[in-house]
Amino acid sequence: MTRQALIIDCDPGVDDAVALMLAFGSGELDLLAITAVGGNVPVEKTARNARMLRQIAERGGVPVFMGADRPLRREAAGAGEFHGAEGLGDLTPFEPDLPCAEGHAADAIIDRVMGRPEKSVAVAVLGPLTNLALALRKEPRLAERLGPVAIMGGARSEGGNITASAEFNIWADPEAAAEVLATACDAVLFGLDATHQVRATEARIAALEALDRPMADTAAAMMRFSQRVERRIVGRDSPPVHDPCPVAWLLRPDLFGLKPCRVEVETTSDLTRGHTAVEFRVDPATAPHRWAVSADADGVFALITEAVR
Repeated sequence: MTRQALIIDCDPGVDDAVALMLAFGSGELDLLAITAVGGNVPVEKTARNARMLRQIAERGGVPVFMGADRPLRREAAGAGEFHGAEGLGDLTPFEPDLPCAEGHAADAIIDRVMGRPEKSVAVAVLGPLTNLALALRKEPRLAERLGPVAIMGGARSEGGNITASAEFNIWADPEAAAEVLATACDAVLFGLDATHQVRATEARIAALEALDRPMADTAAAMMRFSQRVERRIVGRDSPPVHDPCPVAWLLRPDLFGLKPCRVEVETTSDLTRGHTAVEFRVDPATAPHRWAVSADADGVFALITEAVR
């Protein structure tokens, strides 16, 4: 079996944690690196959190690189109210046994993509797109060599989760998102339109808890924290689990419905900062992007459950 080579760029983050557990536990992925970016919490914490999760999963051979500590042109913004002050909900922070690998995350992305066959390395971006934008600035040929770039970000029909029309990852660094989407990258976006269909119901969380395994317990604990936040802020019992979606698509493309499109990002208006203008009236043969419009939640959770078993 040929495994998909993958770099995960993330800002853990409770749903990033679930996505990492999915990736760590899947035998179908060749996980080349985890690259951390400032987003949900500052980069020092996201890099530590990625290393904590790596240790829980017993995947010490996967290097973790620290990346950008702030957006390209803006002040850093966080989302601690959704992820907890340390980023991983109720999980008590600890100093992992293994440090970050040497070098910047952007350079790690360049090295791993340029050193392998064209189109063979996928990137799943689960936070602001700053690291990937920096890598593309430094090595423009990266866009042509990358495999699919699966991005958790954006919103159209669902509206935003940080402003009326913007999703957090795009809002946090809209210039980076605009730069990445203006390149020749094969970008597939999993915005709130699809991720709001993938919800951690009580039954799904309980099924993970029943496995009584460290990775399953960690994933379930992240969802329990999100469940409390969802009840307090939105008044619902079943929070969306956003970040596993790009990883799940790389494993099982049939779980998602995609539409060809062109996506542009608003960078000049304070009112609509980070808005994703998704245009479906394009020629499918030349459309630069794809947008997820549907998701099979049962299928996604089956993948998560099997990975953390």
